[in-house]
Amino acid sequence: MTLREQIGQLFMMGFTGTTVTKDLASFLKAYSPGGVIFFKRNLESVQQTVELTNGLQKLSPRSPLLFAIDQEGGRVSRLPGEFTIFPPCEQLGQCNSYELAYSAAAIIATELRAVGINMNMAPVLDVNSNPDNPVIGDRAFGATPEIVGEMGLATIAGLQENKVVACGKHFPGHGDTATDSHKELPVVDADLQRLRETEFPPFQQAIRYGVASLMTAHVLYRALDPEAPATLSSAVIQHLLREEFRYDGVVFTDDLEMHAIIDHDGIGEAAVRAFVAGCDVLLICKDQERVMAAMQAMEKAVQDGRITQDRLEQSLVRVAQLKARYLQPYKPVTISDARLIVGCRSHKVLLDSWRNAYGRVPKPKALEINEPAASHDSPVTHV
Repeated sequence: MTLREQIGQLFMMGFTGTTVTKDLASFLKAYSPGGVIFFKRNLESVQQTVELTNGLQKLSPRSPLLFAIDQEGGRVSRLPGEFTIFPPCEQLGQCNSYELAYSAAAIIATELRAVGINMNMAPVLDVNSNPDNPVIGDRAFGATPEIVGEMGLATIAGLQENKVVACGKHFPGHGDTATDSHKELPVVDADLQRLRETEFPPFQQAIRYGVASLMTAHVLYRALDPEAPATLSSAVIQHLLREEFRYDGVVFTDDLEMHAIIDHDGIGEAAVRAFVAGCDVLLICKDQERVMAAMQAMEKAVQDGRITQDRLEQSLVRVAQLKARYLQPYKPVTISDARLIVGCRSHKVLLDSWRNAYGRVPKPKALEINEPAASHDSPVTHV
């Protein structure tokens, strides 16, 4: 591969629209990104999703594309209504059933694979330890590391045993923040002991299990690094995650277009800093101009020696191994097969059993409040 193609493998990008336009095709051929992330704005139906994923994969003959989506359940669901859409993870945590959590994740994975999507940006491994948290809330399995760890492991198993890449998020924990990283940089003042007791355990369990990938948090943890948010911190990614926790899977950044990052660094510098800190794949969810700028900055950083060839190779190997395990051999999906799987009767039966089980669990007061759905598609799209 050329240097540009190598750097492309280290990016996951989003786009607008529901078809493979000439502009999108030209961009993919010119910059060779390693993956694409889908949002509601991209997906209309089972048939359209199959045509989109097959069409995009044809543009990457040398290395199959990672196709990611945020399909957590509840308010963070990107798939059209034909799919089996599960309630938010907090409800699953209330049921406290490993079997239900595994089955739900397995169904999500089966339906994603049926339409050509091979990665789910889940589970949320954040402990909902701060009731004032504006961004996690019912996306978390619960308020204790024990329940989050148990349900997280079940979800990882259900996804990965059905050939969908799981991505635990948001390392090292977004549950104790009082602000939203989509809008500003959150700061956590908890001491290291509290982080080790509450925020870290679900991630450590996931690492021991073999979670294929993790996503970083755009949060500044003063006890870990008083200057840089986790995404840009070698103290967090390289020293804590890689060396202390001994994680050698693929590390994704959260969306670098979020205001916690972009208000402080240009997109190019943010991408280079995140990579130097130890991240493998740089996520930019919407603006192709920013993707190009970040790729160019990465290329320059390699040429200038700021990023060594050894460091580049480390991430390229991790990404290649992930693709070899979950994406290869690549086979196009068919609309006929997808229609037999997506939203099928057996999947709806499991969804009903979840609802019935939850109906027997006392509801926490917070769940009785109808919160407005977050707008995840404008202007900042990732969570």
